[in-house]
Amino acid sequence: MLVQLYGSAVYGVDAYLITIEVNIDKGIGYHLVGLPDNAIKESNFRIAAALQNIGYRLPGKKITINMAPADVRKEGSAYDLTLAIGILAASDQLKTEILSQYIVMGEIALDGSLRPIKGALPIAIQALKDGFKGFILPKENAEEAAIVSGIDILGMDNLKEVIGFFEAKSEVKPLVINTRELFESQLLFPEQDFADVKGQETIKYCMEIAAAGGHNIILIGPAGAGKTMSAKRLPSILPPMSLGEALETTKIHSVLGRVKGKGLVNSRPFRAPHHTISDVALVGGGQYPQPGEISLAHNGVLFLDELPEFKRSVLEVMRQPLEDREVTISRAKFTVTYPSSFMLVASMNPSPSGYFNTGSATPIETQRYLSKISGPLLDRIDLHIEVEPVPFEELSDKQLGENSDSIRKRVTQARKIQTNRFQELETVHYNAQMTPKLIRFYCKLKPDAEELLKVAMKKLSLSARAYDRILKVARTIADLEKEPEVLSNHIAEAIQYRSLDREGWMG
Repeated sequence: MLVQLYGSAVYGVDAYLITIEVNIDKGIGYHLVGLPDNAIKESNFRIAAALQNIGYRLPGKKITINMAPADVRKEGSAYDLTLAIGILAASDQLKTEILSQYIVMGEIALDGSLRPIKGALPIAIQALKDGFKGFILPKENAEEAAIVSGIDILGMDNLKEVIGFFEAKSEVKPLVINTRELFESQLLFPEQDFADVKGQETIKYCMEIAAAGGHNIILIGPAGAGKTMSAKRLPSILPPMSLGEALETTKIHSVLGRVKGKGLVNSRPFRAPHHTISDVALVGGGQYPQPGEISLAHNGVLFLDELPEFKRSVLEVMRQPLEDREVTISRAKFTVTYPSSFMLVASMNPSPSGYFNTGSATPIETQRYLSKISGPLLDRIDLHIEVEPVPFEELSDKQLGENSDSIRKRVTQARKIQTNRFQELETVHYNAQMTPKLIRFYCKLKPDAEELLKVAMKKLSLSARAYDRILKVARTIADLEKEPEVLSNHIAEAIQYRSLDREGWMG
């Protein structure tokens, strides 16, 4: 007997329909075709033990299972439940007329219980697009998938419960979630607060500019000056995530199985990989491509502490994603694209010894240390900020500084101005995302401001990319001041945030 049912495969952050055909005929054997990986090939042992432990059996006949399309690689243990239900239906141990109305996915334990899968959210989204009535999956993934409305999300505890549902012996109520209500009720901000940072008012203001416009920033200063402390508090002043951003971010984390029953990811990601990270781990990839740290930081912050300690090859692979805000990974038979629109925050010492104007390192050694970071990469960082040590008087001051909540209100107001400015554009939401065409339109300069920028370009030998970055930062400074035009003082301030572009700068 031949039966047909449906599962799903995840490539990139999108899911694709997989048709499972199970045929049972005379003879002996178990044949699984359609480019399954080892985890799927081993599923027959898990399925056989699970069926026996709940009172069913693996038929002693010739079982042929095809996973279509047959020329696309399938991977993972999430097909266990799909294959088990198909075998039961093809051997007449399960009688149902509704098998084709549902996507069925889940890993089976030997006692028949269901274990969570990866990619539940993109699978649910695709199932809705494909017109399925419902999605049957492990209960631990149900809240994540229920973000999608318009399709029945049926979370099950075990294989026997799934069989009972298909035979109409038990009723399983779909999980229904008001996505917007859930998102708003669980909206969180980081506990770390800028009020804890003593002194460094200039750095706080630069962080405010970076947050308001979504700009990349690098902090250069000696050890203990507060670079890492300030960077870790940046998420606390970023505006709250929109529902659309939360859905995008959740999809990426779902692909890696990192949602773990939380439903929506409702706080902006903050990723801080160690400097020993490989280029594949940073941008994504592998034999079966997975998202890297830059995609996990999508709509949030990627913090690279001690930037020169990262391998140069690792840093260079970020150049294209920083420009395009997505990363494309190509293999012989397919190409996947992961979103990677993040704020890059980096920190570094000004010299090998860690201090400005030190005599312990020669100019050549210092220049070699700084040259670990290429010019093209620095070009893509909007704000270069020098961080000086905090004086004792400020460190010992008992009065707290301005808190993150106050700063975030100003940042959110500036972002609202930008949202209104770019409301007709789908891919641009804040100033850092502006294209050259948009820069020319929204950053028109008066003669005095244009002359100031012209002089700076010549004296500092700035690149065309640095020119664009200065205009973007100046536009953000104007937005924070609620000024409709970019003035000469905004340009002057933006220019001074290009420390590493100054000729002969060596800390």
